Amino acid sequence: MSKERYIAAKQQWAEKQRARGITARAEAAPDRLPPGQKLTTGFPVLDLGVQPRIAEQDWRLRIDGLVENPVSLTWSDFNALPQVEDVSDFHCVTTWSKYDCRWGGVAFTTLYELVRPSPDAGFVYFTSYDGYSTNVALEKCLDADVLVATSFNGAPLPLEHGGRARVIIPKLYAWKGAKFVNGITFLAEDKLGFWEVRGYSNTADPWTEDRYA
Repeated sequence: MSKERYIAAKQQWAEKQRARGITARAEAAPDRLPPGQKLTTGFPVLDLGVQPRIAEQDWRLRIDGLVENPVSLTWSDFNALPQVEDVSDFHCVTTWSKYDCRWGGVAFTTLYELVRPSPDAGFVYFTSYDGYSTNVALEKCLDADVLVATSFNGAPLPLEHGGRARVIIPKLYAWKGAKFVNGITFLAEDKLGFWEVRGYSNTADPWTEDRYA
């Protein structure tokens, strides 16, 4: 299943690259806002109370676990990978949503292709410089709009929103997209992250208001 999802996501990225630019939706669909959410034009800041400022020369992204080619990417390594842009909506479990966020960075599928996960890999465990962690089923990470973002609305990703790099998984509540990301581990079995062991939902689907376990 993961291989098919990976191929489908790559095809969708190719279609986006052939399109002339990336724009917001011309008209919002009536069902665009998940139940229980309120739209905001701002961008509230939520974190663990720590915003680690990592120098460019010290930044690393480790990708390991059940992979053929584990890597530790420097900032230069990461930015030398193919770059993408995507516009998506952002849904926070605290009941606010923000439309048309423009993210730039590296598609998760590019990282998947780089490290070549084992067929036994079914889950992804993300860790961060601030001690945060979260877990996501691999199939959810292989959607074409999932990326490790280093820019927001055409500018470098601000520290308060997870810079230098953060994970974006638009179809899930935003706590599944780790800020300040420094590790991606492919696992055969699920491993609960920071909020998941504290009573938050493991699946985090905004459309079913799957907020808490």
